[in-house]
Amino acid sequence: MKFSKRILSGVQPSGDLHLGNYLGAIKNFVALQDEYECFFCVVDLHAITVWQDPTQLANKTREVIAAFIASGIDPDKNVLFTQSQVPQHTQLAWIFSCVARMGWLNRMTQFKDKAGKDKENVSVGLYSYPTLMAADILIYLATHVPVGEDQKQHLELTRDIAQKFNNDFKVELFPITEPLIFGEATKVMSLRDGTKKMSKSDASNYSCIMLNDSNDEIIQKIKKAKTDSLPLPANIKEAVDRPEAFNLLSIFASLNNQSTENVISHYAGKEFSGFKKDLAEVLVEKINPICQEMNKLAGDKVYLDSIMKKGKEKAMYVADSVLRKVYNAVGFY
Repeated sequence: MKFSKRILSGVQPSGDLHLGNYLGAIKNFVALQDEYECFFCVVDLHAITVWQDPTQLANKTREVIAAFIASGIDPDKNVLFTQSQVPQHTQLAWIFSCVARMGWLNRMTQFKDKAGKDKENVSVGLYSYPTLMAADILIYLATHVPVGEDQKQHLELTRDIAQKFNNDFKVELFPITEPLIFGEATKVMSLRDGTKKMSKSDASNYSCIMLNDSNDEIIQKIKKAKTDSLPLPANIKEAVDRPEAFNLLSIFASLNNQSTENVISHYAGKEFSGFKKDLAEVLVEKINPICQEMNKLAGDKVYLDSIMKKGKEKAMYVADSVLRKVYNAVGFY
C-alpha cells in the first residue's frame, strides 16, 4: 500500500520553551513544511505524565503554538493542534496497549532514566506513554517522524506496533514509519554540564537558554557557559572528548546550518572568548525575532485559539477516518 508523505511531531507544554526545543524540534519543523504534509501538535497528554498546574498548562499550550508560528511554521499550510482535543489519539492508544508487549515497554530506557530509583511511585502514564506516542503518529498514518536521539527507541516501538497490528489483523493499514534525524545539535546539552541534556528544570539559571530570554541574558549565559582551559579543539574526535566544547560548537553549527566539522575547522586552536562572542551574536540574531513575535502572539489568545480550533477540525477529520478502519479491523461495531 502506498502512503502519502506525512509527518507528525509534537512539543510538550510543560514549561518555558528553550534552545533545545527550538534546535531539536521546531527549527526542523520549519524546514520540513515544504516537502511533507505536516501535523504539528502540542502534546499536552504526554505533559501530564507528571503533575502540571492546570492554569499554567493552558497558558503553555498557547505558548507552544505561538512558538511554532513565530519560528516560521505556516498555520495555513500545516495542521497545528492540541493533542488532547482529538480523542482518537487516546482511543487508538488503548488498542495499541493491547497490541504492544510488556517486554517491549520494559526495554524503554527513557522510562528508566526518568523514573530513576522511584519507579514504584511514578504514574502509569509515564510507563505506558510510548504506546500513546505510537497512536499519535499512526492515527495520521504518518510516514516520517523527526526524532532526536532520545526518541529513536520510541519510534522503533511504533514500528513494532504497526507491524504487529498489520500482521495480527491481516491488513495493510499502518505505514512502517521512518525516522528523520537531523545532523547538528539533535540533542542540546546543558551550558553548565555538557553530559546532561538542556532542561528548564536544571538548578542553575545559566544552564539553559530560553526562547523568551533577553539579548543581555543570552550574552551572559554564553559568557558563563562552562568550558575547559584548553583552546578550541582541532578536530571532531577531540571535540567529542570535550563535551562542553562539542555542545557549543554543535549549537553554533545548527544555528548557521553548517556541519560541526566545518565550524571546528574554522575555530580550531582559537580561544573560547572570541568564539563565545560569535556564538552569542548568532543566538541573539536567531532568537530575538522569535521572542518578539512570540510575545506579540501571546497577547492575542483569540487568534491562537482560532488556529488550534481550525487544526483540531482538520486533525479530527483525518484521525476519525483512520480510527473507523481500525475499529473495523479489530471487530468493533
